[in-house]
This record gives sequence, C-alpha cells and structure tokens, in this order.
Amino acid sequence: MKWAISSALILCGLFTLEARKTPQKTAEKPPQVPAIYWARGIETAESLKQHGIGRIAVPPTQVAAWRNAGFKVVATSERELARREKLLTPRVAGRANVASATSRPWIDANGWRFIRNPAGKFYYDLTQNARNHVALAVAEAFAGKGDVVLKIDPADLDEVGKAIRFLRELPGENYPPIADIAVIDNGSPAMGEVMNLLTRRNLLFNIVRAPSPNFRVNIKLGTKEYPETDASDPSEFAQKIRRQLGDENRRLRIYGSETVIARYTGDHRGFRLHLLNYSGREIEGLRVKLLRASLDGGKAWAFGTGVFSVETPITKDGAVEFSIPRMGAYAVIEGRPSR
Repeated sequence: MKWAISSALILCGLFTLEARKTPQKTAEKPPQVPAIYWARGIETAESLKQHGIGRIAVPPTQVAAWRNAGFKVVATSERELARREKLLTPRVAGRANVASATSRPWIDANGWRFIRNPAGKFYYDLTQNARNHVALAVAEAFAGKGDVVLKIDPADLDEVGKAIRFLRELPGENYPPIADIAVIDNGSPAMGEVMNLLTRRNLLFNIVRAPSPNFRVNIKLGTKEYPETDASDPSEFAQKIRRQLGDENRRLRIYGSETVIARYTGDHRGFRLHLLNYSGREIEGLRVKLLRASLDGGKAWAFGTGVFSVETPITKDGAVEFSIPRMGAYAVIEGRPSR
C-alpha cells in the first residue's frame, strides 16, 4: 500500500513538472491598424464610419465627443504629432541628384525604422501628392507593428478605408520576427542606412545587444571584420553581408522584382509573410522561396482582391517555393514551419 501511494505521488509530481514545462499558447492579438489623424468636427463621424475607420487621433479637446460616438481615440495635438518621428511616403523615389553605380530603383521605405525602434512613435504626412501611396503606408505601418498616426488628405478617405477594412479581415497573430542576421546598433546615421539597405535587399535582421551564436552573421561596425569605413557605401556593404550569409542560407528569397520588400515573422506555431509592393503598379508572377516552411493549411490574401491561392508551389528539402499570381500594394501569406 505504501509503495502504491508513493508511486502515485511520484506520478503526480511528474505530471505536474510536465505541465509546467509545456509552453502555454499565447493569445493572438487582434490586428492593430494605424490611427488616422482627424481634426475635423464630430459632425463628420458618420462619414468615417461609412469608410470603416474606427481608430482616430484627435485634438485632446475632442476626445470625449469622439469616444461617445463609438471611436477608439488617441489624444494627439498638432504639437504632439510633430514630436513623433516622421516617416517617408513609401514609394519608388526619383533621386536625379544621387549618383549610383547600380540600376536598382531607390525605394523610400520605413520598415527598418520599426525594427530599430519598436517602441517608437511615428507619423506619416500624406496630405500632399500621396494619393497613390496611402494604402501602402497603411500596410507598411501594419506590417511593422508600429505605433503610427497617418495624417491624410480627406479626399483619400475612401482608399484609406479600403486598406483598413482589408487589414481588419486578417486573423490576429503575435509571431516574433524571423532573421538570419544580427545587428549591434551603435545608433549612428551610418548604421541606420545600413539597416535601410539590408531591409530593401530582403536580408532579414534583428537588433541584438551582443554577438549571438543564433545568427550566421553578426554585424558590429568598428570591428576588424566590419570597419566603419565599410558603411560609407551602404549598398556595397549590404552586398558583402549577402555574400557572407550565402543565398542558400537565406530564410527568404524573392525573385522577379526589386520593388517588393518583405516583413517575415513566425515561430513553431506558424508564419506570416508580408509583401509590400513599392512600385506603384500591379505585379504578376512574383516568385517567393522560404526555407524551413510549409504552406500546408496556409492562406493568402491580397489587398484589392482578397483571398487567393498561390501558384505552382514546390516543396523540396524543407523549403517551399511558390508564385503570387497578381498583387497590388500588399499581400499576406500564412503557413507553418516544415517538419
């Protein structure tokens, strides 16, 4: 009898230990869309609702009225808006006064800023000649999970509303970023431009405090391997990092466009791939390759067309390669890690 009781207690203890070891599933977060800065009066509430906009930033004196009207409100004065870090209008930009040894298009993109300062507060000023870029700005802020306010031209309310409604239809997720490269950020403008170029080349990186064995490449400017003079040519520096990493080791590769930038997140539960198209035109037949990934049970969405199916998927050696038949400013792909 004593042996039986002791055995039962031991088994109970083992089950308790196992329960403690078993990771608890973290609740998925609902999609967090950027807030629209809106200085117009409460009489415009119905117009915002008709466009599907429910989260706004308004002057402090108007907060109570807008909340009573059913809106999620961020109290933001013009001065507070100006104190946020201003982001570029996302697009392919003409830089006629910038000499370049490459034919790559110059892209004004802000993804690296969200990676560099995840707790930062940002804003876009899209009030001037930005009609063709507002949906991309909404998607860029969403993909970067940034605390972002958009100042828009009221004439663009319909396009902004379409983008926000699309984002709200996506399932919630809380995946961490996926990266191949570690960056020790010294806070300098040169390091910022390096991160900008890494992002534009779809070389996935995380910022760390010290070199980590979890990454194939660790970048720290001022060392023998990465002298600060290397950062004077960020484009060549990005190419150097690409060669060191090796294309065969990249978790993500994109073929057929130099104007699509990805944001890639995931863990043992699954992944989400954000594809942002800065070209200003529709792209057909974009090809994507993901290492250690599977599309089993996955889904795909594109802004403007909704749910779609990827084409000609090929799974080999734990990697999956597939094509996006057609996409405008933004597409999202979800799947699982390969087994």
